[in-house]
Amino acid sequence: MNPIQAINRMMMLALAPFLGGMVFLLLSALPVTLPERALPAPPAAGLQQELQTALTALDRSRVDAALTRTTVQKYFELYAQSSASAASMVNTAETAAKRPAALFDSRFAARLGTGPSRAVTSPNVDLKLYTFQEQGYSGYALKVALGSDQGMKMVLGQDRVGGSETTLEAVKRYGAVAGVNAGGFADDPKSGRRYPLSTTMLGGKYVYGFEPTFEELAFIGLSKDRKLIGGKFSRQEDLDKLQPEFGATFVPVLLQGGVKQPIPTQWLTSPARAPRTLVGSFKNDQLLFIVTDGQDEKGHSGATLPELQDKLLALGIQDAYNLDGGGSSSLIFDGQIINRPSDGRLRPLATHFLFFQ
Repeated sequence: MNPIQAINRMMMLALAPFLGGMVFLLLSALPVTLPERALPAPPAAGLQQELQTALTALDRSRVDAALTRTTVQKYFELYAQSSASAASMVNTAETAAKRPAALFDSRFAARLGTGPSRAVTSPNVDLKLYTFQEQGYSGYALKVALGSDQGMKMVLGQDRVGGSETTLEAVKRYGAVAGVNAGGFADDPKSGRRYPLSTTMLGGKYVYGFEPTFEELAFIGLSKDRKLIGGKFSRQEDLDKLQPEFGATFVPVLLQGGVKQPIPTQWLTSPARAPRTLVGSFKNDQLLFIVTDGQDEKGHSGATLPELQDKLLALGIQDAYNLDGGGSSSLIFDGQIINRPSDGRLRPLATHFLFFQ
């Protein structure tokens, strides 16, 4: 037996059991049972109940969310309606608040016989300028409604005691919208300075002390609550009770409480007629400045003080005072000289009333 035959015999002997087993299986056709795959058990009853509860809660949340959205939308609509109603109410209130002022302006214009030629309105001040003509003289009326304590102030010429400048110069220097000459003055021939006459106040303080009334002089100014105050004062405490914020001095008092006051004889005749500047107040505390034209200070042109008393009463003025007049009369509006100064030019003055937007 050669080696190859020996190897073949050995392989046959090694494979014989395996081949025999395969032949046996093929011939016997024995059934083969495969293991079944395990399927998940159906959920327990408790778990099913929890699942159903969760689904129900989810549905309820969807319903609640829809209701919430509807409610929010309704509230938004109501808010929008309320805002519109509130805005309408504010507009109605503002319109209603303006009606008395508009009615007052209309009545004043009717009494004066003319409408305003110019006007400036701001939160600080409402200014209306009128031009009117009377038998024997022509004039200008500046009606002032103050909205705040920033609407009007008095200033010294060049901002110093003894200084002087024209009302136009003061208006431009301060950036005011209008200006009117204020109190009288006294000149110092040695220094050439021009000093405010008698009691003068700025910022609630006396410029150089209180001086009791003499020669029919009267203090004319505004109180801290923006009301026209004035008159003759022999004691400082009497003036202090009125809480003056600013003011100057001149002569005479024209009206008090809607009643004419006696005019000193000198002021009835010297001069009889002249350019004039005066200030008055209505019952509603609005102010009225009147400036009249005149050719000179010789007494032949311009207005008399009794004529102006009658004019003021006809316009509804309650209290009124004469300010410095003649060549001192100055009315500036919107950067322009409104009156015709009798000197042919504006006079440098010690005090000025200015108005601000």
